[in-house]
Amino acid sequence: MSMLKKNLTILFLVSLQYGYAQTVENVQQPPLPQRLTYQFLNDVSGKFSKLQQDITKKTSHMLDRMEKQEAKLCRKLQQIDSAAARKLFASNAAKYAQLRNKLRAADSGNTKLKEYLPHFDTLSTSLAFLEKGATSNPQLKKELADAKAQLQLFGNKMQVVDEIKKQIRERKQQLNEQLQQLGMDKQLMAINKQVYYYQAQLNEYKEMLHDTKKMEQKVLAILNSTPSFKSFFEQNGQLSRLFPSSSTAATVAPSLLGFQSRFSIQQAMTARIGSSSLPQQFSQQLSKGLDILGTAKGQLNKLASGNSNDMMPTGFVPNSQKVKKFLRRLEYSFNLQTQTSNRLLPVTSDIGFSIGYKLNDASVFGIGTNYKLGWGKKITDFSFTNQGVGFRTYLDIKLKKQWWISGGYELNYFSEYRKLEDIAKLNAWQRGGLIGLCRKYKIANKKTAKMQVLYDLLYQQQRPWGSPIVFRFGWTL
Repeated sequence: MSMLKKNLTILFLVSLQYGYAQTVENVQQPPLPQRLTYQFLNDVSGKFSKLQQDITKKTSHMLDRMEKQEAKLCRKLQQIDSAAARKLFASNAAKYAQLRNKLRAADSGNTKLKEYLPHFDTLSTSLAFLEKGATSNPQLKKELADAKAQLQLFGNKMQVVDEIKKQIRERKQQLNEQLQQLGMDKQLMAINKQVYYYQAQLNEYKEMLHDTKKMEQKVLAILNSTPSFKSFFEQNGQLSRLFPSSSTAATVAPSLLGFQSRFSIQQAMTARIGSSSLPQQFSQQLSKGLDILGTAKGQLNKLASGNSNDMMPTGFVPNSQKVKKFLRRLEYSFNLQTQTSNRLLPVTSDIGFSIGYKLNDASVFGIGTNYKLGWGKKITDFSFTNQGVGFRTYLDIKLKKQWWISGGYELNYFSEYRKLEDIAKLNAWQRGGLIGLCRKYKIANKKTAKMQVLYDLLYQQQRPWGSPIVFRFGWTL
């Protein structure tokens, strides 16, 4: 009897929660402001249109390069074994023409994207939700149709290029197996690099989906706080069709109706384990399962992206920066440096800002500027003064793990000024040549701290002499 009461109590609480959720979801939220909606749709259309153009351009370029590399392999193989060359490269032109036609056909096809991209799913479902409330606004319906068309074209293009990528990888494997023992390492290396960077480039485009503008972030935040959208997303999102809840079981595809819903699984577990211990045991098992799933996901992602060691050519060290856009290779940083007073200059703090360009994963070149803030010569003479400005160039080269070699050339204005015209006096500018060690380490998500100990090679040429040892601390923005 006690077990029956326990189960009845659980069912009663669940039904109350479900009823409350249904009541909340039926509350109609005010629609998005029209200006905000139009700007959101315009941003989405522009973003996916640009991504499609970049993907098409990169894929076309890759196919051209691959065909040229195979032509070189064919000419070299003909000198060794003409029969083998004809057999291996007989239909080469037709194969690449077929791949190019496939890429062009993606602009007018209706191919279903098989890979799950979370942000793509969010945007697709958001547009479908907004479309439900735009029946009485022809202009809004047109803008929505344009945005949905761009998402559909992006899905088509991504699915087609994934298929092209698979065929290219198979072709690369075939060439390696046939030609590796014939002294064609240089040509094979070029093809292997081409395939590797193409796979990395596609992964970079998928990452760029998450580069959302403020307008897009604002609209999605508003929608995610709307109960009616949450209910709509639960019923129409891609994942909800694979893992339906009791409220969405009637709307999923018939082929998926054999799966148990979350609610039915929860009921069965409650009856089997007991309500008091269910949350704790379930959370423990869920945590273990997530750890295993995370490990498996990481391994699968490496294989899919071509970043695993067995996918890299022997002796090839990849440069992950090569596939990134110019702006994504920039590194913004802020740093501080303090110098003690002497008989001519007060205590000063250099507040610097710099922009670095990542040449590759192991070197960064940048330029910057700094402002010299004076604090006074003694504690009894405390005052803020403008003690100068400076311009910097720098180069960081990775030495080992977190250690880097840093060097740079600087121009510093070491004279107090009261107006900007004073800085134009060239005789007040002094040079500095710095070299030393730098340690970089992570302090937060995508943030890196930077500590430098530098030696100024030109400190004796400064008047008055500067400090030969310079300590700086900073972090990326």
